[in-house]
Parts: sequence; structure tokens; C-alpha cells
Amino acid sequence: MNTRLVSVAEGARLTRSVAIGAHTLTADEPEPAGADAGPTPGELLLAALGSCTSMAVRALADRRGPRLDRVDVAVRFGPGGRVVKNVGLTGDLESGQREQLPAAAGRCPVHRLPAKEVTIVTVPALPAEPEDTGPAGSPPR
Repeated sequence: MNTRLVSVAEGARLTRSVAIGAHTLTADEPEPAGADAGPTPGELLLAALGSCTSMAVRALADRRGPRLDRVDVAVRFGPGGRVVKNVGLTGDLESGQREQLPAAAGRCPVHRLPAKEVTIVTVPALPAEPEDTGPAGSPPR
């Protein structure tokens, strides 16, 4: 799975600025712990899974040719540590295609990741230093 570097910068309270290449988004926790300035980290995980699922289903439909007009995915945390994905398909599909396309949902990389053993390594980094920009208009020192 090729990805760009994802970096997270601390903001006020629990608000975090997430940078992914040229894209930025905000993560936070609901009040009273946070300011509810963005989705929670768990919601971002569900969003990644739902997005990947939708893309996998669309890619399969585009390759195999069924007329799939729309893919809708709703993802939530269920009881007992389960993640529940509802995949809705709209289009001129035969019953076999309605069964085959959601099967592609299990083949998306984000879906497969928690299903296999994953090693997460935490590496201590040097403390961040504020950038010294020098006097106005001069290059950084």
C-alpha cells in the first residue's frame, strides 16, 4: 500500500491538524474533552475503511462491466469490538452481481490491514524546535 507521509500537529486542547501531502484536515474529540472541530480518530479510521470499501467496489464494477450507478457505504463501531459496514448498491445489477460486488469490500487494503497481524513501531523523535525565521524578509537561519 503506497501512501504519502501523514503528519499530525498539536492544536488547542485535543484538536489536531493532519497533513497528508497537500491535503489537510482536522481531528478532535467532542465537547467537553475537545472542541468538536473535526471527526474523532476513530471516525477517521471508519472513514478510511468506508472510502476504501467504496473504491474497491467501484473498481471491480468498472472492470467487470455491471452498470453500477452508485455505491454508498455506512460504517460504525458495533458491539464487541466489531466494525459494521453497510454497502448499498444502486444500478441495473443482476442478483449475482449484487452478491459479488460487496465481496470486493473485503479486498480493500484498509479492510485487510486489521485482519492480519500488524506490527506498529513507535520511534522516539528529537523534540520539535520552532523555526527561526530571523528578521522580517530574511531567510531562515
